[in-house]
Amino acid sequence: VQLVQSGGGLVQAGGSLRLSCAASGRTFSYYTVGWFRQTPGKERAFVAAIRWSGGSTYYADSVKGRFTISRDNAKNTVYLQMNSLKPEDTAVYYCATNQDSYVKLGYALRGRYDYWGQGTQVTVSS
Repeated sequence: VQLVQSGGGLVQAGGSLRLSCAASGRTFSYYTVGWFRQTPGKERAFVAAIRWSGGSTYYADSVKGRFTISRDNAKNTVYLQMNSLKPEDTAVYYCATNQDSYVKLGYALRGRYDYWGQGTQVTVSS
């Protein structure tokens, strides 16, 4: 599975951005897709995830109510809509995926994901 990310960029605080994560080589059927972010000197942290089975979504407390993860099965793409952005949201964002049956409820754990996108920079200015 190859993941290709797009979106990101520079935005002022309070603004919005949408990140995309497209899969090639297979579909997202029966796969969980997660978004993580990383700042220099820190570990990659969980942001959001969506399961194939049932479409359940999960969010880190820091983004709940501001970010929305969704998928478009026809386009084989998962999105991360980010609203009310804050300077502390500045990071490199990565999407990742692995089978539902492997990720299970460990959607916030980096080690549950075998396939990663290339990362995209999001910068929020104050």
